[in-house]
Amino acid sequence: MTDAHATTTDGSPASAAGSAVDGTRDSALAAERQREKDELYALDISGVEWEGAPGTSPDEERVEIARLPEGAVAMRSSLDKETVLRYTKAEWDAFVLGARDGEFDLR
Repeated sequence: MTDAHATTTDGSPASAAGSAVDGTRDSALAAERQREKDELYALDISGVEWEGAPGTSPDEERVEIARLPEGAVAMRSSLDKETVLRYTKAEWDAFVLGARDGEFDLR
């Protein structure tokens, strides 16, 4: 009779090895995302051009965005120009797609 449980070369269960590999991959991905965010927030954006939605003017309350390198975006409120949120290209793309799909519609 054979053992039905798969093991790795070190004798640990194969499922545990798969979890370890997944955990390592997840950790590496999280570290890469954090590095991207750190680089994004380290950018000097003092000279960027802020824009609002078409048909709005800079002297009214509105959300403003600035395009950053590599497809990243900075966003702020015209009422609080000191607080700036920054999004990677992937984050911004996900937000725009969600908005188009109605994910943020108030009901």
